[in-house]
Amino acid sequence: MVNFNKTIYIVLIVVVLLLALPLYFFIDPSVSAFFPKCPFLSFTGLYCPGCGSQRAVHNFLQGNIITGIKHNYLILLLVLVLAYQAILFLFNKFGSKTYDNLLHKSKMTKAILAMVIIFWVLRNIPIAPFSELAP
Repeated sequence: MVNFNKTIYIVLIVVVLLLALPLYFFIDPSVSAFFPKCPFLSFTGLYCPGCGSQRAVHNFLQGNIITGIKHNYLILLLVLVLAYQAILFLFNKFGSKTYDNLLHKSKMTKAILAMVIIFWVLRNIPIAPFSELAP
């Protein structure tokens, strides 16, 4: 029963993503009021680790990969984690051998958290070269 529920959640997430992709392809979040603005930035004036992600997705879909990465460098980590999760899921689902998920190890979780916090702090330092990390 647990696997069935997990499969339903995965299917729902994929469907929502597939419905959202055309919006991000056709509408530029930097000029549209349709997309939500970052509440953390609105309240504090500081960039959160996710600031610039909507613009990055829009640029990726438009084929502007470098511009997208410049909006949020942390999206590279997200892409790596999602790709790893997808590949591991496929190997475990259809392969003959079961592989452990390294992302579920506490050291890996702490390392990713540390990277996110360091990125968060550095992107809010308004001097070069750190200002390059701002969206």
